[in-house]
Amino acid sequence: QVQLVESGGGLVQAGGSLRLSCAASGRTLSSYAMGWFRQVPGKERSSVAAVNWSGSSRYHADSVQGRFTISRDNAKNTVYLQMNSLNPEDTAVYYCAADNGGYYPSARRFESEYTNWGQGTQVTVSS
Repeated sequence: QVQLVESGGGLVQAGGSLRLSCAASGRTLSSYAMGWFRQVPGKERSSVAAVNWSGSSRYHADSVQGRFTISRDNAKNTVYLQMNSLNPEDTAVYYCAADNGGYYPSARRFESEYTNWGQGTQVTVSS
């Protein structure tokens, strides 16, 4: 079991930027596929971005393509989500997730592929 803790959320004006961090403990992340999801209050979680174990394969949802970038630093046991050009539609609770490890070669885009979840961090974008 890997424990994940998100940080970096907050209130930002439209057009601004934030960088979210996901720090892991209990396990090293070197073999884990990682993902970022977000959830608007009262609605289902949706995939934002994903990265494979090494960082060589990445996925970004169409709604954030060109604005958000997922990255990882396995030496620091941390995954990041750089968010630029934020708009009010990006307002959500953002969750970090990890699969069960195993050096899966591709970015994993589906919620069902992940078994480890952080508690989430709130991102609010004002207009």
